Amino acid sequence: MKNRFWKTLALFLIAITALPAPSWAAGYTQTKYPIVLVHGLFGFDSLGPVDYFYGIASGLRSGGATVYVTSVSAANKTEVRGEQLLLQVKQILAATGAAKVNLVGHSHGGPTARYVASVRPDLVASVTSVGGVNKGSKVADILIGAAPGVSYEIANALSGLISLISGSPTLPQSSRGAAESLSTAGSLAFNAKHPQGVPTTACGEGAYQVNGVQYFSWSGARAYTNVFDALDPFLAVTSLAFGGEKNDGLVASCSSHLGRVIRDDYALNHADEINQLVGIGNLFETDPVTIYRQQANRLQGLGL
Repeated sequence: MKNRFWKTLALFLIAITALPAPSWAAGYTQTKYPIVLVHGLFGFDSLGPVDYFYGIASGLRSGGATVYVTSVSAANKTEVRGEQLLLQVKQILAATGAAKVNLVGHSHGGPTARYVASVRPDLVASVTSVGGVNKGSKVADILIGAAPGVSYEIANALSGLISLISGSPTLPQSSRGAAESLSTAGSLAFNAKHPQGVPTTACGEGAYQVNGVQYFSWSGARAYTNVFDALDPFLAVTSLAFGGEKNDGLVASCSSHLGRVIRDDYALNHADEINQLVGIGNLFETDPVTIYRQQANRLQGLGL
């Protein structure tokens, strides 16, 4: 009887150690390479007390990750933003002594991160696209056809103000360039030059690894998630551009696919994907900070 007890206990302990670490465990998000967060259109690193990736950087750091939040043009062409990001990646590597980085880009930040991985794959361990505009957005298509020149001037002024307040006043702004990059035609042209990880089918997965870089993506698929979120009514309106196609309010789920698709149907909208507005989101879906932490742990498990 005593021997059976100790054998049972030993098997139990072996089973426990084989389980994945819980999300609150020390070192859960401690990746080999720094995690670099890249904002999307009209984005920023922080505006006063409000971070673009609200609570996400601190959530990753709490589990051991080294995290950097970059700042590129709030509105500009993907290639322009990509060159700005590349410069910051080089600075991060010089400061940390790391050989590579893990890029995580939201919205236009997805293609921006992809650009860096395409031109300098030796500096990038992975790219994670969050609600990324990887095959264009119908909202951008509509804006290009409907927005007069004065609208672009207003948008440029807004993006310039965002950059000024966030501490990057010298970054060039081009709302027209951003709209063209985010359109279906612009995205297709970009993908022809930088195809790594992009699915070759309408709504499939792309290559998981290209030139030593691992590719991942995830996105939401619900435009309206919380009656108290001031951004939700806007996203509910923009979601109408997709004619019933699954989307997060600004990007169709299939367009968000890149490399390994973790999920494309979280009950989150485009703002919820970065835990905005200030953490107000869907109370019945996984907390966005947890999703980022899970991805960091996934990268850790791959030795990245």
